[in-house]
Amino acid sequence: MDAARRLAAGTGAALMSRSWAGGSTTRWRKLRLDIAARDRWVCGLCHQPIDPRLKHPHPRSLHVHHTLGKRHGDDPRHLVAAHAECNLAEGEPGRDTPDPAPTPRTKW
Repeated sequence: MDAARRLAAGTGAALMSRSWAGGSTTRWRKLRLDIAARDRWVCGLCHQPIDPRLKHPHPRSLHVHHTLGKRHGDDPRHLVAAHAECNLAEGEPGRDTPDPAPTPRTKW
């Protein structure tokens, strides 16, 4: 079992792709910023502004919420900008339990 699947099995999280095993990808970071710009840096869950100066792990920093759930992929039509705390409170659509706390994987 590869590291990503072991991590998912240990946390109860959905299986993640191998590209996510070491943290977010360049493609995902670009897509996240594109979604934030498209949504004018407004949280799609609480409808309050997102401050682009706030960085992880600040609870009001930028996250992207998968409106149909992560299992449907990263189609921008189904993604909205969100505060970290709003996204984590909302959890995975279609699941009864909230997402586990994020675990940092990359060092910037």
